[in-house]
Amino acid sequence: MDKQHIFDKILAYDKIIIHMHMRPDGDCYGAGFGLKYILQESFPQKTIYIVGETAEYVKFLGDVDVIPDEAYQGALSIVVDTATRDRVADQRYSKGAYVIKIDHHLPVDAYGDYQYVDTTRPATAQIILEFYHEFASVLKMNMKAARALYTGIVTDTGRFKYRSVTSATFKAVASLLDFGLDFADILSTLDVKTENQMKLQGYVLTNFEKTPNGVAYIKMKPDIIAKYDVTLEEATSLVNELSVLPDCPVWILFAEYENAIVRARVRSKGPAINELAAKYQGGGHPMACGANVGNWETVEAMLKDADELVKKYKEDLKKAEIAHENI
Repeated sequence: MDKQHIFDKILAYDKIIIHMHMRPDGDCYGAGFGLKYILQESFPQKTIYIVGETAEYVKFLGDVDVIPDEAYQGALSIVVDTATRDRVADQRYSKGAYVIKIDHHLPVDAYGDYQYVDTTRPATAQIILEFYHEFASVLKMNMKAARALYTGIVTDTGRFKYRSVTSATFKAVASLLDFGLDFADILSTLDVKTENQMKLQGYVLTNFEKTPNGVAYIKMKPDIIAKYDVTLEEATSLVNELSVLPDCPVWILFAEYENAIVRARVRSKGPAINELAAKYQGGGHPMACGANVGNWETVEAMLKDADELVKKYKEDLKKAEIAHENI
């Protein structure tokens, strides 16, 4: 992988179109808008677009552009934070004259003309920030870019709680604080919940269930979404309400989307869950994944598999403890 190659392509094209994945999260938005603002600040003569879907909870970072098909003629397409081509929100990315993929997920789909994938980074926004630092003699930072990149990093690291965080992450974030970023303002914005979300949060805390071996889960069926009058995005953002249970190293939020398709947000503070997610048409990181479960009947099968995963994890921990005691 070579950041210089990406930089050279950016220099070579007068029009750059940034793409995100479907149902974008904070990192996707942060990486995409962070890159857009850096490029606009650095090359005011170039045309920079970002296209895709809107994520309401990070909409404060900016608005996506609506562009015609003709805009792709002679354009450089850059896709951020998107592991597979089928998840790119706007499939017109392939119409660009040259396509670059920048990502931090496991490399399962080498789409585009060039791929820069660094799985050691907990957020694609960190990759973009490090890209800026490598070419800081030419590239320029501004406060909009700093806010976007911090948002991407802080959301995809669970506010720096995940084990994927390294000293490089803190060094990268420190550079944003040195730039003058008001991180507390961003965190306050991310903390905001509507009254209906607060009520739904209460529902989650009083109605979650547990499997025999310790998988906490909640099912967000359409009647619950309607009762509390929240969006699916608002509902699924509550997945980490189940993270504090000491005997549940894995927790899952299931929700029904359009066409009665059930999707899962899977999180872990113990066993790797990416293989579990892959079995159910999903993927992601070892500790945070999404899955396309399909229907509520398949949910039960996934819960059984997750329960077995946790059972083995706890058994292995016990064996390790006994072995340590016998040393």
